[in-house]
Amino acid sequence: MDNKVFPVVRELIDMIEKTQKDNIEAAAEAVAQCIIDGGIIQAWGGGHSVAGALEVVHRAGGFIPTKKINEPSGGAYETVENVGKIFMKKVDVRPGDVVFIVSNSGRNPLCLDIALGCKDKGAKIIAVTALAASRNLKPKHSSGQNLYQVADIILDNCTPEGDCAIDLAGYDSKICGMSMITTSVLIQAVTYRAAEILLAKGITPPMYKSQNIDGGREFNEALEARYLDRIYRI
Repeated sequence: MDNKVFPVVRELIDMIEKTQKDNIEAAAEAVAQCIIDGGIIQAWGGGHSVAGALEVVHRAGGFIPTKKINEPSGGAYETVENVGKIFMKKVDVRPGDVVFIVSNSGRNPLCLDIALGCKDKGAKIIAVTALAASRNLKPKHSSGQNLYQVADIILDNCTPEGDCAIDLAGYDSKICGMSMITTSVLIQAVTYRAAEILLAKGITPPMYKSQNIDGGREFNEALEARYLDRIYRI
């Protein structure tokens, strides 16, 4: 029996390739300029979308000047407004930084508080979200906005409302969330293109090697030393 996951994943990736080219380019240009200007790339993800933030940060084959925004409750207060606003007072986000905010629905107050807090500090916001689904969802934040409405750049992961994408005979709802697959593809596409842009400008992109290859850890630590004053701060 054929496994439905594979054709669904192929269809979603094809959709991303066809519809997100311009958005990927805009995000890549923002990331490249951030590195040129001496900023860092930061990332936060709500709920399971934390996996998307981890795809940006300290990733083999990814950029070194990166930091995950670690909200201490782990999202326990995701639906409580102003928790993120208070938290953001302590977070080191600066003008010139780029922040990836990853949220499939883009509607919960914590997500909006963090996105708005980063924007108030002068960072550029790249939202990774399910755009069509989010447009149909009523905001839970008092601003009356969902994430895509406050972002500078939107990367649409093209997943359906509720994330699950596959019908299963004998079961009454769809299964198999796809957002982390498509989010990862989007982030890697941005990473590739940003590195290409830097090389075209004569700049060697500061990128992690795997620590599991000979010399990888030493290579990474030598490059990390340029950014230590920022990448391990709150």
